[in-house]
Amino acid sequence: LDQLIHGGFTRLHLAVGHLAELIEAYFGDGNRWGDDVTIEYSRETSPLGTAGPLAALTELLPEHFLVVNGDVLTDLDYDAFLSAHRRNDPARVLTISTHKRILCSEYGVLNATPEGLVREYSEKPSYHLSVSEGVYAFSREALSWIPKNQRFDFPDLVQRLLREHLPVVACDHTGMWLDIGRPDDYEEAQRLVAEHPERFLAKATPTPKRPLNAGEETTQPYRIQMADTYRHT
Repeated sequence: LDQLIHGGFTRLHLAVGHLAELIEAYFGDGNRWGDDVTIEYSRETSPLGTAGPLAALTELLPEHFLVVNGDVLTDLDYDAFLSAHRRNDPARVLTISTHKRILCSEYGVLNATPEGLVREYSEKPSYHLSVSEGVYAFSREALSWIPKNQRFDFPDLVQRLLREHLPVVACDHTGMWLDIGRPDDYEEAQRLVAEHPERFLAKATPTPKRPLNAGEETTQPYRIQMADTYRHT
């Protein structure tokens, strides 16, 4: 929240479920960050996934807004990211902040036919992937594809938008990003925040990339509680 407020986001909405009372008690209404900051809450009575809670906020959201998963730590410049989404021509309905990751297999990998004939063998290969950072810039149009009162995750939304041939754009972030739902990343995040707190209020400009096409591989689900955040335009 410090990063978002530092970037000029003054109205925030947290989608909460498990331990909602503790989260609301800790963050309050936002006035400790200043009189112009407000925090509101949307409680889930049953799990709605990472995108489902947005359906209940349709009337409250501006034309363009930012959505951030609650389990990420990054030095991304949130304001620049949303501004890039808003300025894009032609218009896009969703921009996904992405990060380069190398995934290494611990095993030898076989490529075989359905009959079992081996075509290729790779010993512990590495895969260079562009993964979602769990940070999204939305246009209101995307909300119409989120069903109400049912579980719906961001991968479901992206796949639905692609099937409808709506423009979804990946925006590569070359700075720091950690998935603090992973124990190793959580420990690293604790260390970095303690040693370099100023780093997470710095600027890190995203680089727009081409739109994703229908049928392309997109992102893996994020299962940790989401916080959605928006700024008036």
